[in-house]
Amino acid sequence: MIDFSNFYQLIAKNRLSHWLEVLPAQLGQWEREHQHGQFPKWQRSMKKLPDIYSDSIDFKDSVTINSSSGVPAGELKKLESLLTMFTPWRKGPFFVHDIHIDTEWRSDWKWERLRQHITPLNNRTILDVGCGSGYHMWRMLGDGADFAVGIDPSTLFLFQFEIIRHLANNDQRAHLLPLGIEKLPKLQAFDTVFSMGVLYHRKSPIDHLQQLKDQLRPGGELVLETLVIDGDKNQVLVPDDRYGKMNNVWFLPSVDALILWLEKLGFINVRAVDVSVTSVEEQRKTKWMDFESLSDFLDPLDNTKTVEGHPAPKRAVIIANTPESPIT
Repeated sequence: MIDFSNFYQLIAKNRLSHWLEVLPAQLGQWEREHQHGQFPKWQRSMKKLPDIYSDSIDFKDSVTINSSSGVPAGELKKLESLLTMFTPWRKGPFFVHDIHIDTEWRSDWKWERLRQHITPLNNRTILDVGCGSGYHMWRMLGDGADFAVGIDPSTLFLFQFEIIRHLANNDQRAHLLPLGIEKLPKLQAFDTVFSMGVLYHRKSPIDHLQQLKDQLRPGGELVLETLVIDGDKNQVLVPDDRYGKMNNVWFLPSVDALILWLEKLGFINVRAVDVSVTSVEEQRKTKWMDFESLSDFLDPLDNTKTVEGHPAPKRAVIIANTPESPIT
């Protein structure tokens, strides 16, 4: 089993302590009911990870974990073999003891696009919703965050995160919980909440935005990244079937529509800081993720459209704040 006891002990001493009223029961239910069929195999593989003290760790400019004394060739080969048992690796990249985990997404590019626009993360408590393997949480720590909590219901992502944490000397400043945001009570405790690549998967986008707001302290900051389309504040694409071969895409608003939604929910200082077309260099197939990727989702004769004829993926980063005090 994944042991969450350290997380419980840590939040018992900080502003998240009231989460303990419901969290242990929720994670206990997950352990009983929601584990992936590969869980026993992944757990056995985790136990085989070598114990290597890493004295050279960089989360500021990358996620790179090394040991100055080096790793014997046999141990390195064993480590790489174990890492390949946890494919597909989607968010990254990671560099661990000279092994390059070349993930599907160049998540470092997204981080570089947004990090210059957000409130500095120094000493902040962070929530990363839909965090995947947890790549961005490590970068948040590299930019000074004090404590980062990620939530994502995928069991595979949980194991990928725990592998990187193990290799980073069991760093306890970041934690991933296998939960969806709908399981979170109204904590109102985080300085910054990130939701990146999640909104378009939600059947009710307004409810998702309210759930994000419910996690922020007064004066906190939301960093929202999602698929958008061109158009005015009334433009929203609702795919009738699939979008880019995905059957779980519900709403793609324009930037102006998204800003309007956030303002109607009471967010202030709402602004778009980046709008970028997703390239086949940023999202692609690799040996660590050898399923279909973006090039397979685009019209082969017109890469400005998906195979279904919708506008090709374009992503916006929106930043907003909660008021310092309730609006009456």
